[in-house]
Amino acid sequence: MGKWNCSFLRNRFLLGKRPKMDRVAIIREMISKKSMGKKPSHRTVKSTCRLCYHGCGILIDIENDTPVKISGDPSHPVSKGALCKKGLAALQYLDNPHRIRHPLRRAGRKGQGNWQPVTWDEALDEVAANLLKTKTTYGAESIQIIKGGCKGIADIFLSRFANTLGTPNYASMGSICFDPGEKASQFTYGYYAVPDFDYPPQCIVVWACDPASSCISVYRDISKAVKNGSKLIVIDPLKSKLAQKADVWLQPRPGSDLALALGFINIIIDEKLYDAAFVNDWTVGFDRLKGHVQSYSAQKTAGITWTHAKQITQAARMLAANRPGVIHWGNGLDTNINSFQTCRAIAMLRAITGNLGIPGGEVKWTGIETQNVYPIPFIAPAPGATATGPAKENCPVSPAEVTCHSKVPAELRRRYLSIPDHLAPFISYVLPQRVIKSILYETPYPVRSVFIQGANILASYPNSNETYQALMKLEFLTVTDMFMTPTAMMADIVLPVASHLEFDSIEAPCHIPIASVQQKVTKVGESWPDIKILNELAKKLALPGFWNDSDEILDWILKPSGLTFDEFKKMGCLSGTKRYRHFEKNGFDTPSGKVELFSEQLQKWDLDPLPVFRELPETPFSDPELSKEFPLIAVNRKSAFFIHSRDRQIAALRKMHPEPIVRVHHQTAGKLGIAQGDEVY
Repeated sequence: MGKWNCSFLRNRFLLGKRPKMDRVAIIREMISKKSMGKKPSHRTVKSTCRLCYHGCGILIDIENDTPVKISGDPSHPVSKGALCKKGLAALQYLDNPHRIRHPLRRAGRKGQGNWQPVTWDEALDEVAANLLKTKTTYGAESIQIIKGGCKGIADIFLSRFANTLGTPNYASMGSICFDPGEKASQFTYGYYAVPDFDYPPQCIVVWACDPASSCISVYRDISKAVKNGSKLIVIDPLKSKLAQKADVWLQPRPGSDLALALGFINIIIDEKLYDAAFVNDWTVGFDRLKGHVQSYSAQKTAGITWTHAKQITQAARMLAANRPGVIHWGNGLDTNINSFQTCRAIAMLRAITGNLGIPGGEVKWTGIETQNVYPIPFIAPAPGATATGPAKENCPVSPAEVTCHSKVPAELRRRYLSIPDHLAPFISYVLPQRVIKSILYETPYPVRSVFIQGANILASYPNSNETYQALMKLEFLTVTDMFMTPTAMMADIVLPVASHLEFDSIEAPCHIPIASVQQKVTKVGESWPDIKILNELAKKLALPGFWNDSDEILDWILKPSGLTFDEFKKMGCLSGTKRYRHFEKNGFDTPSGKVELFSEQLQKWDLDPLPVFRELPETPFSDPELSKEFPLIAVNRKSAFFIHSRDRQIAALRKMHPEPIVRVHHQTAGKLGIAQGDEVY
């Protein structure tokens, strides 16, 4: 078999070039070839989009066994027919000329882009042999597993693979995406609160997110509520679509959100705008919180956040006065050192305003448990079915059982790479920057082999040059992906991954307990789903706890419901239910049974029991000298056209957003001599 040179891909990615293609013509030609002498056929398949963690319902039109159109599914209980530009363009993953279609082995020096096509058996044998050799020679901890963007239940099985392999070193982007909010919610009131937009709320706060770009169904829900009279507060340094509709738009200095939240709490308590009955009956630590926030006057908060004291006061009063109310937050809160405590403070705002568990407020969903184990759907018995799993309220199988957490001995778990980072005791993943430093500087010990599931770390990890040097130093690198990304180009083995249109699965959004079907409608080359790759590799390594065939996994997931996957496909969706005032029966799922404004558990761990704002490094306040050399503050946001570092290879999306855009305040631009349309560095 000949070598496959991918240098042209590298050049196209770097220069932003892409081939011209007429998708309609390609599809028509495919249909024409397949339908020669056959009666034309048409069908519509109900499925789930898996490009991001929202899991929107989709309808796929099939002509003569070829998918030709994707649209939103109006019957889906969460997305209700909404579908973003990325989801609508998903067919372009299928005929994309940049797709990796066969397993590849590096030929020549690392990073040159020369590849030798190999069979799946050859590729997996080589990966398995390397992992086994590394584990035997240096110990399992010298193997690093890296998770990329959300890939549904494949993420959970990657954790299962890492634990059964025996390595404690599992890296994800959780520290800057979702985990701070989830953990803060659990420590404060024991569940992940979901805004009840259907009621609807009387006041909506959109904090550090832009749903128009990142969650179109939520954007529609909020827009509908505002049209029907809901008050809207938007907290965003940049003017989003929702900010244009807002009653109050606050533009905080990036990274100062915790100070703003503490300022809100102080105003609401000081002016006695809180829900006294709920606070008295269902919270602990209120007096301590009251004393703690007294120093955060509107004037002081305005000085820290670069907002206006009148606007801060107006927003706090509006939230407290208009019940029920919700706070829809985004992972703009998750990306700095105050992330967990910022989310804790916002969770406290939900509590003291009396908006937890009420219609139109922040509710708990039950029936299909996804909490703690995002995004695998642990499914309660379906109507008329008999559960076959061990008894536990709405969660027949524990998270630890699914991920095989106990397979890594506690002593080895305590030696994971991020020990020098002094993370909270409830965090077990490795920080991205620690992975790179352990490879380069071999502290606390060297990592020698890395397995990456769908992550382009050369584009997404901090300090790309340092990341490049680390990948060059690695003894062995395996990457699973759909495209030859810059990171995949550094690999020894590249494994081609199927898109969500190419395999069956069960999917769920991370925040609402909905389990919906994902169905295979086509196949591209020799691409495999991530779960099949992990299952077959585990078999090569003789790891326990995996299956003869990856299709069996879906039946295993559904087993507690009494359904098989074939039966589930006919249903299409299993949905949980909202539980209003759930705490009145059994209290909150916290040690005290109440909302813990002051956390004794955090105090035992020598962590802040109440949120404390700490100025970020490298700001005008923390490092004035540095700000003289670097006077601008940068902030980025989610794109409506791309998902993080992905989708640049999708022609329709690239056409809508061909170049990166920098927005600069007009006064700053004037001082720097920058005009509209200029190129800047």
